[in-house]
Amino acid sequence: MGFKSKARKHRKDSGEDEKKSSSKVKEGTEPCSINDCDNWADKSMGGRSLSIENAEDVWGSNFTIRKGRVRVCKSCYKKWKKHSKDDSNHY
Repeated sequence: MGFKSKARKHRKDSGEDEKKSSSKVKEGTEPCSINDCDNWADKSMGGRSLSIENAEDVWGSNFTIRKGRVRVCKSCYKKWKKHSKDDSNHY
């Protein structure tokens, strides 16, 4: 019996749930700054912070600014990343 199987066996014996963390649904505290987006921009959920200039390149003025930065969710960050990837590869 390997290390992981022993740990699982002892976890079952002690009464701990195996998937304790997955049963809870994470609720964010910081909303995405993009006006059309309803996702969360928390760092634990994959959110990032962009500069105002970078956000203006993709979304124009369709966002809110917090502390000189624009907080975006994971999906909006991916959109920005794709857009900036096309611009930066041209020498």
